[in-house]
Amino acid sequence: MTRTRYAFIKANWHAETVDQALAGFCELIPREQVDVFDVPGAFEMPLLARDLARTGQYAAVAAAAFVVDGGIYRHDFVAQAVVDGLMRAGMDSDVPVLSVSLTPHQYQETEHHTAIFKAHFVEKGREAAQAALMIGKTREGLSAAA
Repeated sequence: MTRTRYAFIKANWHAETVDQALAGFCELIPREQVDVFDVPGAFEMPLLARDLARTGQYAAVAAAAFVVDGGIYRHDFVAQAVVDGLMRAGMDSDVPVLSVSLTPHQYQETEHHTAIFKAHFVEKGREAAQAALMIGKTREGLSAAA
């Protein structure tokens, strides 16, 4: 059975930047096939990704967050925990879970940096959509060959 729905989780921190990933994702996968879920921050994404994947409704789950250095050294730990959790959610559910979680070094909340990362999130959203479509076709081919 080919699933044609996709889940997209967005962290609300830096929403104006993170939302650009959804825009990029929907350039390749029609918006009407994408269910969008908001979470407070990146750390909450893996649990929801696992829960959504386990519903059996989605061909893939993508999760987007922008984890920046807020002046205390914790962003690297959060980013690593999120990526590890998303990977585990996919492995545990047998549904592709894709990360559009970025952790820049040297980020400053200037107009210049914000513009760069907004554009980068659009591209990363496109890449997540491409990955979702490609892994779906590859896995479908494995099922047909079995």
